[in-house]
Amino acid sequence: MFSLIRPVLFSLDPETSHDLVMTTLSWLSRSNALTRLIARQTGARLPSLSCHVMGLDFPNPVGLAAGLDKQGNCANVMSALGFGWVELGTVTPLPQPGNPKPRMFRLEQHHAIINRMGFNSCGLDAFLQNVSTTLPGIIKGINIGKNAITPVDQASDDYLTALEAVYCHADYVTVNISSPNTSNLRSLQQDNALDQLLSAICLKRQQLADRHGMWVPLVLKIAPDLDRNQINTIALLLRKHRIDGVAATNTTIARHSVIGHRFEYETGGLSGAPVRKQSSQVVMQLWQNLQGEIPIIGIGGVDSVESAREKFAAGADLIQIYTGFIYRGPSVIREIVEGLAEACGDNEFSSYLQSLRCLPDTTSGRADE
Repeated sequence: MFSLIRPVLFSLDPETSHDLVMTTLSWLSRSNALTRLIARQTGARLPSLSCHVMGLDFPNPVGLAAGLDKQGNCANVMSALGFGWVELGTVTPLPQPGNPKPRMFRLEQHHAIINRMGFNSCGLDAFLQNVSTTLPGIIKGINIGKNAITPVDQASDDYLTALEAVYCHADYVTVNISSPNTSNLRSLQQDNALDQLLSAICLKRQQLADRHGMWVPLVLKIAPDLDRNQINTIALLLRKHRIDGVAATNTTIARHSVIGHRFEYETGGLSGAPVRKQSSQVVMQLWQNLQGEIPIIGIGGVDSVESAREKFAAGADLIQIYTGFIYRGPSVIREIVEGLAEACGDNEFSSYLQSLRCLPDTTSGRADE
């Protein structure tokens, strides 16, 4: 089906196409009957590939990355299509339109996208109303960010506001400090700024846990454009503050893998196949530091069994898809889950991961190789 409608969707402006698809998926998500029908045809037929990460039981390790369902109203249909879980957002405390259009560009020959959306968000109130329609049993992460008008030295105020609002609605919360499309946001990844932010967020989480009698895991989402020393420092701070997980990675500002493309000089974050090796390198360096102590969610260029296997071999415990879903449609979920299940055979998925990490490194090299 997707192969038939993709030419039509790709003939449209990328953001127009995106909005059309998300409006349709939102409408489908509101119908329990249609959601059940889709699940019977797709997700329910997938093999079981359960994994226990961050205290949560995932039906399979393939999740929807944040940024696709920004407003949190498509979780039901995404789960029905076979995703093991969904990450919704990024949501900001106040509604904001994001950056001026055009702000999304397809690089079709590279299976890539450049976006500079800028956390376009309906705001916490509308977002949580949308999320409240999510069916029971669907694992959902909520990705939080700061408003563009909030000075970076006051960013923690926005993150604490968002954390408090989403806490009882999320199975885990991701703190997004790695988008390249909000001014100075990535500066929060630096040593002292990150230490202070994580300290404030963890204190708030403890207060919320005491108040509500529930412990919601925290995940930090980082950029691929970090050097080894920065990654080492982030790993130390993850340990220091006992963060429950790390998502690696967001989009890249690097362009070496798309030199010569007409959109090469468009500002924003590059996602898809060109960031695959770069993000896998970050995953591997995190794994070398953390050695399984803190789970890693691998993101970037996942669009096949091979690319999923690369992330797991580098050290990921879970993976997420965004651009691969746009280019390949729902079939990519089935392909990856079935391929991983076949590779597992009669073994537990955790045993399969351990066997992968004993293999020679496959993550070296440039992202365009």
